[in-house]
Amino acid sequence: MNQPQVIFLDAVGTLFGVQGSVGQVYSDQAAQFGVEAEPEGLQAAFLQSFRAARPAAFPGVAAADLPQAEFRWWQDVSRETFAQAGLLAQFDNFEDYFESLYAYFATAGPWEVYPDVRPALEAWQQQGIPLGIISNFDSRLFQVLDALGLADYFQGVVLSTQAGMAKPDPAIFHLALSRFQVVAAHAWHIGDSYREDVEGACAAGLKGIYLDRSGQATAGAIPSLAALLADSSNA
Repeated sequence: MNQPQVIFLDAVGTLFGVQGSVGQVYSDQAAQFGVEAEPEGLQAAFLQSFRAARPAAFPGVAAADLPQAEFRWWQDVSRETFAQAGLLAQFDNFEDYFESLYAYFATAGPWEVYPDVRPALEAWQQQGIPLGIISNFDSRLFQVLDALGLADYFQGVVLSTQAGMAKPDPAIFHLALSRFQVVAAHAWHIGDSYREDVEGACAAGLKGIYLDRSGQATAGAIPSLAALLADSSNA
């Protein structure tokens, strides 16, 4: 296999992750509004609510209306999280809480860049390989990338909310390929979700690479981006 002509990466869970847990962030932010919530319970409720939500993609929604659609999508997930945890009624005004929470996740505050990320991105840049992101996140990703100092590594970002389709739909990978004018057989996609990132990429004809940061030595997965550096230079 030749050196890839483009490497796509997922964002959350691949390039950076939440410090602690989403439940901890929800709990810390709720405390500022007078609501005491146990982080572990909120984390479990969040995961259930997030997995049950419809894909974060809004086909047919005008570009001017996308920010509000994204906001409402996450507001529904957050509201359901607190409802499942039995805490929703404790808020005097849940809308005020969520506006604060939503804005906070657009900053560097809740996030941490994984230590293997910058060395890998810099090495690929030095090899002359264009880099892109394919993510099921929303348009706050641009602010987060800027805040974390990652924006300049990437020549393009494809978001499910803007594309109107979400991973693992092969169409979102085809859209990213078209923007880079690269055929699927010459592209890699790396992500931490086997279904969304690996199966979706492979269905679209890309090389799908499973990144498992759990330390469990999952079969067929890589534990960090460092494992790919030699492959991309020697392939």
